[in-house]
Amino acid sequence: MADKKINVLIIDDSASVRQTLSEILEDDPDIKVMGAASDPFVAARMIQEMVPDVITLDIEMPRMDGITFLRKLMHQRPIPVVMCSSLTEEGSETLMQALEAGAVDVILKPRAGTKQFLLESKIRICDAVKAAAKVRVQTVRQMVEARDKRPLVTEKLTADAVISPYRPSAAMAKTTEKVICIGASTGGTESLRELLTALPADAPAIAIVQHMPEKFTAAFAKRLDSFCAMSVKEAENNDTMIRGQVLIAPGNRHMLLKRSGARYYVEVRDGPLVSRHRPSVDVLFRSAAQYAGANAAGIIMTGMGDDGARGLLEMREAGAYTVAEDESTCIVFGMPKEALKLGAAMKSVPLHRLAQEIMRIAAGVNFGSSSTA
Repeated sequence: MADKKINVLIIDDSASVRQTLSEILEDDPDIKVMGAASDPFVAARMIQEMVPDVITLDIEMPRMDGITFLRKLMHQRPIPVVMCSSLTEEGSETLMQALEAGAVDVILKPRAGTKQFLLESKIRICDAVKAAAKVRVQTVRQMVEARDKRPLVTEKLTADAVISPYRPSAAMAKTTEKVICIGASTGGTESLRELLTALPADAPAIAIVQHMPEKFTAAFAKRLDSFCAMSVKEAENNDTMIRGQVLIAPGNRHMLLKRSGARYYVEVRDGPLVSRHRPSVDVLFRSAAQYAGANAAGIIMTGMGDDGARGLLEMREAGAYTVAEDESTCIVFGMPKEALKLGAAMKSVPLHRLAQEIMRIAAGVNFGSSSTA
């Protein structure tokens, strides 16, 4: 249990949602709901009395919408905000605007469903709040300034639940063509945008797992595609990994790298939460170790928890080049920290140098080196 509970303020115009979120969060021993507000004006008065560690914020509310309130909050008094929205295509576009306005994560509103769905929702909501609480307020301010310019989950499953343990025989001999696998979580949406916009149109094929709910990854990929020289799309089953294209794992589906002859492609499949996530970075990284070996490179970026750490170690042991984002640029130094502790990453590289590192990998410069940055 944490020494100090995380104080959360819930802002939602639905009384039932406020009650459900309160029950979910209060059930976690590390979280305390300090209050719930029906709209931003009520919330503003509450914040004057006591500043929360994290805010969960609805999009559509009376008197002032969530995006407007978020922008005001980020400029006047930055507090880590987790956006809470319904599962709709239209809502996903709005959520992208919220992330650009300063939200650090996105979760789905809890709704009636199976016991499995509700349990998975509880895990995701509590984990998102805990991750947001680790975001430094100053980091949130810097983010905003930069922009202005499965089965029932009863245990934490490993990648074994989706893909069999690494077998070196499946990977082909080392070639000059590389595939890049990237994993990210909290803070990753903006960090990935910075990375991908810095890459040229002929950069090597990239597969990304970014922890996001289903429906939202399609809008995320579409938005990135409008900014990047590379082509960016939400991955579909059997998509080929080709130079100049980025494939982003669909929310709520695992994505694996596979090989057929000299062709690399992705497989999109269902399965349980792995390392508390679906899609899971561990699943992508293990498949890269299995089928690409020394032809792959793995990069683990900002995010809370340890998803991807074990998979990155398997990639390194299979001959892949492995990198962790440096602590100095991580929004949340959780996943990279765990990878470094395991000895999974060969080096740490700050965000603003990751694009250069990818192009060095593509050119074979320092590929397989164990030097540190």
